[in-house]
Amino acid sequence: MDTSKRLMSLDVLRGMTIALMILVNTPGSWSYIYPPLKHAAWHGCTPTDLVFPFFLFIVGMSVYFSFKKYGTSLSKAATSKIIKRTLIIFIIGLLLNLFPYFNFEKVRIMGVLQRIALAYGAGAILCLAFEKQKLLIILTGILLGYWALLFFGAVSDPYSLEQNVVGKFDLFLFGEQHIYKGFGIPFDPEGLLSSIPAIGTVIIGYLIGQVIDIEKSITLKMRKLMIYGIIMVALGALWALVFPINKPLWTSSYVLYTAGLGTLFLAFLIFIIDYKKYQTWSKPFVHFGSNPLFIFVFSGLYAKTIIYLIKIPVAGSSSPMSLYNYMFIEWFAPAFGNMNGSLMFAISHIIVFWLICYVLYRNKIFIKI
Repeated sequence: MDTSKRLMSLDVLRGMTIALMILVNTPGSWSYIYPPLKHAAWHGCTPTDLVFPFFLFIVGMSVYFSFKKYGTSLSKAATSKIIKRTLIIFIIGLLLNLFPYFNFEKVRIMGVLQRIALAYGAGAILCLAFEKQKLLIILTGILLGYWALLFFGAVSDPYSLEQNVVGKFDLFLFGEQHIYKGFGIPFDPEGLLSSIPAIGTVIIGYLIGQVIDIEKSITLKMRKLMIYGIIMVALGALWALVFPINKPLWTSSYVLYTAGLGTLFLAFLIFIIDYKKYQTWSKPFVHFGSNPLFIFVFSGLYAKTIIYLIKIPVAGSSSPMSLYNYMFIEWFAPAFGNMNGSLMFAISHIIVFWLICYVLYRNKIFIKI
């Protein structure tokens, strides 16, 4: 982002999102998780369901500030940069899915990084190609069009796990072997069609970044963000009466509701950090936010390594235990109990990953992906 215009709260929001991502992705045991740290089973929105849309919301703001040097227009240089970054992030996501066994016959094609890549790529091109008024029309078209796609694309129960059209499309396109199966049936919560409304999340972030940059008064920034945030939350909640808030489907109501919450939370951070200058507490989140995609990829590789590659012999058992399970069962559960041990396991990893981010930050190492 443009450092001359940059608010510290933007970096803190990014860092807090990454820290929460580590917290919810690295419990000691998936059997022992406090409810706020779980995704909603299907419809609904928990704090955990805010992590991904907040990140894409921040991506949208970053697009605005990063491309200011191109005049926030779709130049040849900007287009080349967007396409290159989209491909790199998508390929890294695919390689992360392949690690550590590289089984191409059963690899999941889509994933979190793949969605980030597609939403960033399409969102950035749209944001640079069109001015604000046209962007709002495009955003409206995306959200309404996605609702129509789901509503008219199913014979019955269009927003259910079994009947929704986006899951059927992904199954047709990728095949059962290449789709996430964590819901009990082949359904990818980061599928291709459901990445379309995620573009809307990026666009909203871009427009909020524009507000932050254009308004010179910090009090006016906060006031406008609060107004826009309340409007989006209200619209999302009202739309949810007929089009449920749902992260796996990334419904249009979910887009508005989570972007509104992100906008309100950003306004709160601006008030605390940039207006009131209560900044000391937030420094660790600045460190987290300085290398967000790197720490996401690193945490994924780390988790897979200690789950699949590092095994610990266990007395009285013929089968070794993964280092991941060993640490929880032998260290954290005895010390804190199952529920709190699972939570402390995740918190300990936040601390470890923060130390890595802190060393990189202190040495001015910013790994761009």
